[in-house]
Formats: sequence, C-alpha cells, structure tokens
Amino acid sequence: MTKSQIESEIAELKMDYISLQGDIEKLESTGHGDSVQKAEARLAKMEDRLAELNQQLAAL
Repeated sequence: MTKSQIESEIAELKMDYISLQGDIEKLESTGHGDSVQKAEARLAKMEDRLAELNQQLAAL
C-alpha cells in the first residue's frame, strides 16, 4: 500500500468509527444491549485495524 492509500483508509475508518459510536449511544438509550455488544466488538476490530495502519504508515 502507498502512503496515500493508508492515509485514505485511516480517514475512512475514523469516519466509520465516529458514526458507529453515535449508533451505540442511540442503541444504549433505547435498551438494545445485544446490538450494543455487537457494535462494540466492531469498534474493537476497527481500533485494531487503525493501529495496524498507523504502524504501516510509521514504517514508510
């Protein structure tokens, strides 16, 4: 991957992450615990991917 591709994917993941955080807040306020847990698992995967991409970016 090129530097610009990595930066682009990071930006996209950050936008998705913020959106998902908002969704989680809505789900929590309406009492959908199972959906919250699934969404939090997705957040964790996004965090792992962001860490991986940031390491790749630092290595360039």
